[in-house]
Amino acid sequence: MDDRARFEEFARLATEQRNPRTMDLDTLEVPELLARINAEDRTVPEAVGRELPYVARAVELAVASFRAGGRLVYVGAGTSGRLGVLDASECPPTFGSSPEQVIGVMAGGHGALVRAVEGAEDREADGVQAMDDLAVGPHDTVVGLAASRRTPFVVAAVAHARARGARTVYITCTPREEFTLPVDVAICPVVGPEVLMGSTRMKAGTAQKLVLNMISTAAFVRSGKAYENMMVDLMANSEKLVQRSRRTVMTVTGVTAEEADAAIAAAGRRVKTAIVMLERGCGRDEAEQRLREAEGFVRAAIGARPHGGTS
Repeated sequence: MDDRARFEEFARLATEQRNPRTMDLDTLEVPELLARINAEDRTVPEAVGRELPYVARAVELAVASFRAGGRLVYVGAGTSGRLGVLDASECPPTFGSSPEQVIGVMAGGHGALVRAVEGAEDREADGVQAMDDLAVGPHDTVVGLAASRRTPFVVAAVAHARARGARTVYITCTPREEFTLPVDVAICPVVGPEVLMGSTRMKAGTAQKLVLNMISTAAFVRSGKAYENMMVDLMANSEKLVQRSRRTVMTVTGVTAEEADAAIAAAGRRVKTAIVMLERGCGRDEAEQRLREAEGFVRAAIGARPHGGTS
């Protein structure tokens, strides 16, 4: 492809169009400028909402990977890569997951998280190597993140992951009818042109963040990491999380703070185990056995009915 053809292809990208609603951006005073940005941002959840059936399929793939002992791997460059690394890094303290269960791969390496590495997104070989370095395989789900779909590092990584047998997902703000990559699931929230032409850290980045929130949260909830709407597998490795653990046990069981602390200590600092011990009036060994038999779901382990339900 010659330079002219590349220019024309780039100019056609949905993420590189000019927004007709912000042509006067440079004339606006700050209050109106912010209002214009805010108005554009409000369209993002609707775009994501139209993709929920595809997000659901991605969640199913991630859950299947977790149950098989596999991993959820995000691959991206620039803003997209940073969002993947962010989501991955927040899973262990939120869900008590292993740092190796959800992994963020960034074009240019971790140094690119804080400073742009020019040209990293164009290195196809690096994307391939990243999948080989992780030994991606049939039990894994690999999620490519690229606002415009075309990022070479991401495209190559996802294609190689697929060749290695992994399940593959692609999140892009390219319209579905323009998406041609062979993947198991494509998630295409079309957010329209950015307030500032081509600045995909804005609406496109917000859309990707919302989708990642959904995939990781829903996958872990469906893996027994929540009870009702509370985190029960969190890692109490900071004062905030110690307080949250105590409050969760108190909220579920109705015990005092002192009783909650004692139960958490007796449970080896595992909130799920403490809840089952208190709700069933049993020791740690029985509580852990109940959780194993319930595949980690607290509700099943204590024999509870759905909140407000009858079955």
